[in-house]
Amino acid sequence: MTDPIADMLTRIRNGLAVGKTEIVLPFSKMKLAIAEILEKNNYLKKVEKIDQDSQGNAFDEIKITLKYLGKEPAITSLTRISKPGHRVFAPKDKLPTVLNSLGIAIISTSQGVMTNKEARKRGLGGEVICEIY
Repeated sequence: MTDPIADMLTRIRNGLAVGKTEIVLPFSKMKLAIAEILEKNNYLKKVEKIDQDSQGNAFDEIKITLKYLGKEPAITSLTRISKPGHRVFAPKDKLPTVLNSLGIAIISTSQGVMTNKEARKRGLGGEVICEIY
């Protein structure tokens, strides 16, 4: 797999499209950081890391409980911006605004993964991973 983050976002989109309550995906620190940001901003209900020993799995996994508002998914759009073949970086003064600041962009900075709003407050630029609203 060449782009595991795009795979994660696609699994979330597909799970929401068919009405699943939870999805499980392979663990990585970057995917866990992105999922925790989505949980903190009320796009996901719950995110937890499943260790390989607890369930008898060979690898660690991330279990994501999806969030719905009534019957509608909490996430309307989930778009990958920076891809392995075309990296997109934004300096601190040109960070993206998503849906007139109603949505968020996830930025990978030198101080970790954070939202565009938090990066703007800290005066940091970085790689624009994805946009959510």
